[in-house]
Amino acid sequence: MDNSISDPEPFFNANLMGTFTLLEAVRRYDRRFHHISTDEVFGDMDLGSDEKFTERSRYNPSSPYSATKAGSDLLAKAWHRSYGTAVTLSNCANNYGPYQHVEKFIPRQITRVMTGRQPQLFGHGLNVREWTHVDDHNDAVHAILDRGVLGEGYLIGSGDERTNRDVVGLLLKLMRQPEDAFVHTADRPGHDQRYSIDSSKIRRELGWKPRHIDLAAGLAETIEWYRDNSWWWR
Repeated sequence: MDNSISDPEPFFNANLMGTFTLLEAVRRYDRRFHHISTDEVFGDMDLGSDEKFTERSRYNPSSPYSATKAGSDLLAKAWHRSYGTAVTLSNCANNYGPYQHVEKFIPRQITRVMTGRQPQLFGHGLNVREWTHVDDHNDAVHAILDRGVLGEGYLIGSGDERTNRDVVGLLLKLMRQPEDAFVHTADRPGHDQRYSIDSSKIRRELGWKPRHIDLAAGLAETIEWYRDNSWWWR
């Protein structure tokens, strides 16, 4: 289950009160503030749709987590407009790579296989996500800090969309397991169907593009990192 559904209060405190506190500190000391957010603030799309989120998409969050992230986005925008605070924003697609918490989808599946358990898929596993390597996300944030326009938001995404079932199958193949060696579990409440980002603005205006364009290669490196660093995730 989404942790914010089982206990929303920490997300309220971190995303709303935390962002407010940082914005006030930035305003007081006249500093630059870059706010990192998620594509989840836009809600979801129907499976099979060719629609994509843009910087002008309306907010339609589904969970306490995404609702509080949406609120924090709006705080950042309001501080720029009301106080002239030097703010930029970014909303990124799903990330993967080293050091990601094992509660997240890809490291959870990897570590389950490494500990002799089968991966678990919520529902039918047909939910679609766009996967962006953490190093590409970091590069995009640096591009915004270096060249971004104050008050503007930028969407970050690789363009590589996969169903959760396809990702699990690829992970199992890379880990030399049968590609159907997973189990289904009850779907989680408010599970968004599909996310898809139009990242043309940051590519066009700031010259950013992802370097990790081969998901299989990126996942193979990620698997090796979790294999070599069991001290960290165990």
